[in-house]
Amino acid sequence: MTNATARESTSPQLQFIGVDMAQQAFDWAVHGEPGTHRLPNQDSGFEALMTALQDRRIGLIVLEATGGWERRLACFLLRHGFAVAVVNPRAAREFARSMGRLAKTDAIDALALAHMAQTLAAKADQAGVVFCPPTPEVEALQLLVARRVQLLGMRTAEQNRLSGAGRVLRRSITTVIKTLDKEIARLESDIDVHLDRHFKEQAGQFDAIKGLGTATCAVILAFMPELGKVNGRRAAKLAGLAPLNRDSGKERGKRHIFGGRSIVRSALHMAMLSAVRYNPVIKTFHDRLLAAGKPKQVVLAACSHKMLRILNAMARKGEAWNEKFHTITP
Repeated sequence: MTNATARESTSPQLQFIGVDMAQQAFDWAVHGEPGTHRLPNQDSGFEALMTALQDRRIGLIVLEATGGWERRLACFLLRHGFAVAVVNPRAAREFARSMGRLAKTDAIDALALAHMAQTLAAKADQAGVVFCPPTPEVEALQLLVARRVQLLGMRTAEQNRLSGAGRVLRRSITTVIKTLDKEIARLESDIDVHLDRHFKEQAGQFDAIKGLGTATCAVILAFMPELGKVNGRRAAKLAGLAPLNRDSGKERGKRHIFGGRSIVRSALHMAMLSAVRYNPVIKTFHDRLLAAGKPKQVVLAACSHKMLRILNAMARKGEAWNEKFHTITP
């Protein structure tokens, strides 16, 4: 046995950790080891996990996205030098089922996530695997934009109730709508100030595009921080705007878009309703697809796809909008 072989045989193997998060506590497991461990979802629990992991050679730690409860632990582990991935809950559940784990408990999920960590670490293309926390400025913008979306949904619900409400309830509903209007206006003012303070140049470039308003720009800057750092195809996949194949054997199924960041997709869809009328690049593209017989919703999705790829190119090159962008294919 050579010295190199001897060193390899005695060096500890990489270990893979899965963490199932909840509001009060989290369960963690090591792939290949029986049992799980539970710790409180607070600083003392984070420190206890660090103590348990310090003598291990960790390859990857996988956490399941759980309404933001996972973010503090993910950032804590990153600060201490661990590779961390935060995965979509649906992807985690489908992976567990594919491994024969049909039941669902916190402990089972932690074991499945540990197995998933080993699989992700072996993935040849590591793009999008390791978690990259947003900057404080981006995180603050995400919170402001997400809250605005919540209030808009509440206002729409109240407006729908108003149309069928009896006379005795109309005053109450109208008062709530007026309150929501004021709070939405205040949030939009806060968003404008935040954009001007931290994203002035890029927000100005995007806002100058016909069809994109300040609200849409805020959504894109908040929830697509990768713009300019990835290629157009990757950006479209992140937003859920890339058509995905559904082929099997000789059958050629229709391409569909799904998954990704629905808040970005929804914002771009609403913006395209205006852009197809007033933006010459998008209007030309839109009319050409309609003339080819494409369904209206498919055309709008394609316009959103094209616009996102244009925004990605603008962010990457640091260029302002110009008419040559009609050459960028979705």
